[in-house]
Amino acid sequence: MNETEKKRVLAIDDDQDVLAYLQTWLSDQGFTVDVAHDGNEGLEKLKAHLPDLITLDIVMPEKTGVRFYREIKKSKEYSHIPVIIITGLQSEFENFISHRRSAPPPDGYLSKPFDQEELLKTINTVISKSSNKKIAKA
Repeated sequence: MNETEKKRVLAIDDDQDVLAYLQTWLSDQGFTVDVAHDGNEGLEKLKAHLPDLITLDIVMPEKTGVRFYREIKKSKEYSHIPVIIITGLQSEFENFISHRRSAPPPDGYLSKPFDQEELLKTINTVISKSSNKKIAKA
């Protein structure tokens, strides 16, 4: 992947170890990676550099992943950005899905601890689908 083809991923998680891992590993896979520690910081990073994809934890301080997700999916400017939920809380995710009347389901879901090959496959599938939607609209 050359610089003009590099896809940008915004990883949002309150666990510094998870963020460091995602930033290093995804960079090694050829992605440009921005990180944020909660939904508020995630919104700042989103506005500064529009990502091709967001990985999002559900439970975080300040603005939770659920609030962040609902906010961007209601926004005309950001609703097209695919989101993969990565969380250690299965029941919290199920609660999120069951109460998502105001937002569509996420584009992918992985539970922690996640398998890196499964994550890479999910990211590539979601980005590919997103790219195909953009081509179809053009």
